[in-house]
Order: sequence, then structure tokens, then C-alpha cells
Amino acid sequence: MTKGLSVWKDDLDNNIFLDADNIFWGIGQTIPRDALIVYEKFKSKLDREIEDFRFSQELSAIYIDPTDKCNARCPYCYVPLKIRTSGRSMTNEELDFILRKVKTQFGTRKRKLVIIFHASEPLLVKDVVFSAIRKYHKYFKFGLQTNATLMKKQDAEFLKKYRVGVGISLDAVSAARNNRLRPDVNGGGNFASVMSALDWFDGYPGLNVITTVTKHNVGGLTQIVNFLHRKKVPCVLLNPVRLTQKNSRNLKPDEDIYARNFIRAVDAAMELSVKSKHKIIVGNFANVILAIVAPEARRLMCDISPCGGGRCFFTITASGNMIPCGEFIGLKRFSGGNIFKDSIAKAMQSPAFKKIRSRKVEDIAECDVCVLRNICGAPCPAELHALGNMNKKSVFCEFYKKIIAHAFGVIAQRKEMLCLRPEGLKNLKYQYFLKGKDK
Repeated sequence: MTKGLSVWKDDLDNNIFLDADNIFWGIGQTIPRDALIVYEKFKSKLDREIEDFRFSQELSAIYIDPTDKCNARCPYCYVPLKIRTSGRSMTNEELDFILRKVKTQFGTRKRKLVIIFHASEPLLVKDVVFSAIRKYHKYFKFGLQTNATLMKKQDAEFLKKYRVGVGISLDAVSAARNNRLRPDVNGGGNFASVMSALDWFDGYPGLNVITTVTKHNVGGLTQIVNFLHRKKVPCVLLNPVRLTQKNSRNLKPDEDIYARNFIRAVDAAMELSVKSKHKIIVGNFANVILAIVAPEARRLMCDISPCGGGRCFFTITASGNMIPCGEFIGLKRFSGGNIFKDSIAKAMQSPAFKKIRSRKVEDIAECDVCVLRNICGAPCPAELHALGNMNKKSVFCEFYKKIIAHAFGVIAQRKEMLCLRPEGLKNLKYQYFLKGKDK
């Protein structure tokens, strides 16, 4: 296993001196003596911090699926079609029971727990969801992921009023292409609805647009960034399609093509942010930057090992099953219990949750000797389990290497702040910083 400082190259051919275990790093042709002194001074502290971040971080979010059903038929969905068509929905009483139970355990914490209403399509039970937000907004921070097909202007106003984080799905800037990638049950798509929603949110800082990248839209990522910048969207996530379900596996983009187009999109976002008053970031690239400059500030917990599933967050399905992450909804033997009869503590200590928390990059061939292992995290365990072996490297391994190399290149050019959310910048403080001839 790689130990101590190793030398790696970013995409500008800079030497990166990096400790894989604690993510201490430096950029230069050689590592100066002063940097080695700083490394020895901070090594033990950084080792402890990363160890704590990886294995001891407390629960921060719960995903709740208020309904199994969906009015879309996206070909790559990780929720099996049978569940999306014939599943159940929560009642007001059931959702209230869950939130009361969560509030009893977590409602008095200084830092509010995040509750995210997620897959399939939560606005199918809009009244149930909105009633819960109205009642419990003082105790939790809420988020909602939607295809926007059922959203009305008054819904957008409601969500803004209660400062709900909103994720809207969009896969292309062409209506025809987007609707082929994200068809609805009637053969249409969500493009027109998303356009209306973007106008209603009008630069709302809590808005994210999520693009699922497949071989069919991988060439259009820069166009998506340019378009969303004009719509005053603050953040877009260009997420790789997950291969958890069989029907998604022939949609995987070529990793080299994906990396090239992703990097162009990131660079376009930085350029737009410099040249205009409106800043747009690529959220999953921002997380890579944070993994390097402020590892414990990462917001997306998929790219850390063990991943956040069953540790920092878990999912409650419409029937009440507690599973480590929504990606496990179609996989057997991953329930940690049922919220209507079991405690959250029991779920967190269940064999299903422990299995996900036990997956470490140190135990994965190739990852164990990779200097980037604690930046990448080798996601996603559900995807890899569905493909036959959870303890393998990521199916997007080469893509992640190229993206991390670009992130170091951005940092070497002192452009990393262009990639981060404005509110996040306020909380960053230097632990160490050396500036000299060889930096």
C-alpha cells in the first residue's frame, strides 16, 4: 500500500506531492524543505482528521421516498420499473409519524438534520410533502428532487419561502433530445416543465440542476452549462449514469470522452463566472476541489471511502424500509429494518448498513496502491454489488483520475475559488500555506 508522500502528475504536467492517507499535498518540480517540515508537523493531525471523517462522522441527512411511483420512464433509473408503476405512497399520517420519530432523536441538535424528499417523483404526493415541510421546517432543513412535471408557480414560491433545496432534472438543452432521454408515461418529457420552473426560481440560491450523463448526451455538457448560466442557475451536477439496474448498463459513456467534455464544461463554468455577475459551478467538480483543499468540507459523500451510505445518510422507502442509500432500492438483503416498527439506531447497527460501512479502498485491488484513493473513494458500492462484486474499483475509475488531475491543475493556477459555492468560501481557513519560488 502506498504510504507517505508520492509523486503524481496533474493535467498541466505539474508534479503533485501527495500523501494518499491524509491528502497533504504540494505542487512543484521538487518539494521544498519548508514543505517537508510542514508535512511532518501536520501529518499526525491530518491522519486523525481524515480517519475521523471517514469512519466517525455523524448522520447528517435522511432521504425519504414519499412515493414509489413515478410519472417518468427514464431508461437509466435505479428504481425498478415494477416499483415505479405499482408501488405505494405514504399517507400524511405515515410521513408525520416518521418525522416525529426523527425529530425525537435529532430535532434538538444544534446543526439541523437535512431531510430530502427523493425518488421516485415526490410531487405525485405534493400535498403530503408540503404539509410536512410546513409543519417541521423549524426542526429540519428540507430538500426535494423532482422532474418538475407537476410543479406550478405557487409550488416554486412555497419552496422558496421555506428555503427548501431543490434539485431539478434536465439532460439536454434540446427539448427533443431531453424528452427522449427523460420520457414521461404519456410519451412526452419534462423539458417544457423544467423551463417554466427555471423561470419561476429565477436565480434561487437553493436550486441545483442534475444532469445524468450517458453516451447519448455526453457531448452536450458545455451547452448545458452555458444554457443554465443564462437561466441564472447557481449549480449543475453532471453525474455519471449509475449502472445499478441492467437497463442502464448499455448507456455508460466512454470515460475518455466523458472526461474531455466534463472538463470543457468545468472550464466554461469558470470562464462564465469570471466574465459575468452570475456564478455557476459544477457541483461534483466542486466536491473534487474540496476533497483536495478541504477534505472534511465535502458535501457529496459518494466519493469518500467508506461512502456516506448507512453512515452519513440513509434512505426511507415509501413502505418504510430503511436502506443505506436509494441506489439499493432494487437490491435484496440491504434493509436495516422498517421505520414504522424499528429504531433508527437499530438500522444504523444492522448487518446491511455495516456491510456498506466496511467497504474501504484499502481492501480494493488497485485502489489500495492508488495515491488518489481518498479523493475518489471508488464509488458506487450499490452499482458494483449489482455488477457482481462490491469490493472492486469504480466503473468510472479512469474518468475520476482525469477529473482529479484537472482539479489539481485548476488549483495550480489559483482558480479553485471559481469552482466553489460562494457561501462555502466563507468557512474555509488555511491550515498550512507555503508560497515560494517552487510552489
